Amino acid sequence: MNSLKIFSVGELASYMRELLESDEELQDCWVTGEVSNLSHSASGHFYFTIKDRDGQVRCVLFRKDAMWQTVLPENGAAVVAHGYVSVYEATGNVQFYVDMLQAEGQGALFLAFEKLKTTLAAQGLFAPERKRPIPVMPHRIGLVTSPHAAALQDILNVLGRRYPLAEVVLSPTQVQGDTAPRQIASAIAALNALPATEAVDVIIVARGGGSIEELWAFNEEIVARAVYASKVPVVSGVGHETDTTIIDYVADLRAPTPSAAAELATPDIDELKAGVAALRRMMADEMRGMLAVMQDEVYSERQRLEKLSPAWQVGTEKRRVQDMTEFMTVSLQHRLALERERIDSMRARLDALSPIQILKRGYAIVRDLDAGTVVSSISGTEAGHRLEIRVADGAFGARVEAPKSAQHGE
Repeated sequence: MNSLKIFSVGELASYMRELLESDEELQDCWVTGEVSNLSHSASGHFYFTIKDRDGQVRCVLFRKDAMWQTVLPENGAAVVAHGYVSVYEATGNVQFYVDMLQAEGQGALFLAFEKLKTTLAAQGLFAPERKRPIPVMPHRIGLVTSPHAAALQDILNVLGRRYPLAEVVLSPTQVQGDTAPRQIASAIAALNALPATEAVDVIIVARGGGSIEELWAFNEEIVARAVYASKVPVVSGVGHETDTTIIDYVADLRAPTPSAAAELATPDIDELKAGVAALRRMMADEMRGMLAVMQDEVYSERQRLEKLSPAWQVGTEKRRVQDMTEFMTVSLQHRLALERERIDSMRARLDALSPIQILKRGYAIVRDLDAGTVVSSISGTEAGHRLEIRVADGAFGARVEAPKSAQHGE
């Protein structure tokens, strides 16, 4: 027998909230119906009821979620709301907490959009690793759009200004209406089927802005799979910046507008010119540097060859002989100067000892002509002998009389 449990009001309200929030279906669900009993609080929250002929649900849309909604609740409006179910414990009321609101027609389209998006994502059509890079400088650009659309002229204007070198191949199609999805897919396939000589390097799928119904052709599965199957990289340029379509997820690159798609698919020719000029300057600098290095190498090789040439060797030996000659000449001159000084010194000494110098001081050399001897004492001659007396500046004759001793002189 089960024991009796008595809840307090707060406990029961909390238990009800836990039960509701444990149900995954109620935590991520959509509700469609008509808005009634709308009130907008000063804090920015919306309180209202969604009803149909079978029932009604109390709803709240908090200000933080209301700020980014494109559709806000209005009494009598048919809507599709997304959110979760819970209990407001303070009042015990079961409420639907709305985080997304769409008008009923748009809501159905949005649900279809989300369903296809989930399916294609699961099949890998949105996988980042399959995205291909857009060619840097495409030669031919495929364009899938209406020949009567303003988007076509916008794209051509951008390409003419930005990159006039590329050839544009238009694959015309309707971009709105029941037949548009199949035509868009066929236009993409036609560009992929071009022969190699006419093949395009990138495809731009473009359409101007519009309502979700007007853009719906680009949310169809047949278009998404045509983009996925394309062998050529695809740039999606559908709608305005705030618009998002299925092919934006499948395309290799998503652009916010058709004009932006043309810009993202091509380089700027002015930037290319600037880049070429910079490369030319860089190449010129490198060439000058290479020439300088080569000139240095040539100069070094020339010097090596000159050193190995007979003329250089003869010149070297000639310079060596000249250097040695100059060295020997200088050395000899120095030695001669030393010898000259030594001879002058000896001459001075000899002069000091020369008889001539002695004679200049009043002395004389006396020779006995008869005896043929130099008379250095009175005993060296005899009376009557002829004498030659030599003085500093010459000689004269004399005859000896009676010799006298120095001790007998006066």
